[in-house]
Amino acid sequence: MPKSARPALAARAPADVAERARRIAAIIGVVRKIPRGRVTTYGAVAARAGLPRQARLVGKVLSGLPPDSGVPWQRVVAAGGRIAFPAGSPARGRQISRLRAEGIDAARGRVDLVRHGWGAAGGDLDQLLWSGE
Repeated sequence: MPKSARPALAARAPADVAERARRIAAIIGVVRKIPRGRVTTYGAVAARAGLPRQARLVGKVLSGLPPDSGVPWQRVVAAGGRIAFPAGSPARGRQISRLRAEGIDAARGRVDLVRHGWGAAGGDLDQLLWSGE
């Protein structure tokens, strides 16, 4: 596209800022709804927020939260129930500790999504199909 045909940066900025704020608010809104004692995956949060296939954005938003935000970030785990933080990291220890306080066992770096999952995470579809509910 020729340089003159591109929209000016200033003309795009307000819409971009508004869209980014909308996405962040949608992600935080979903995370705030995760019940105590339940977890879900980054991908499931993205899907519920209307942002399918944007699990990395969920991680980025949650990593930027201030410590006193009150958003239950610890209830979001990677695919398969894995704790996403590296083994031995302080963040991993905080997440495992917070999950343990909610009655969720994650000591081995993984949460049982069938037992503790919320929404469309992990084995919920299998559970619905085979439980007769």
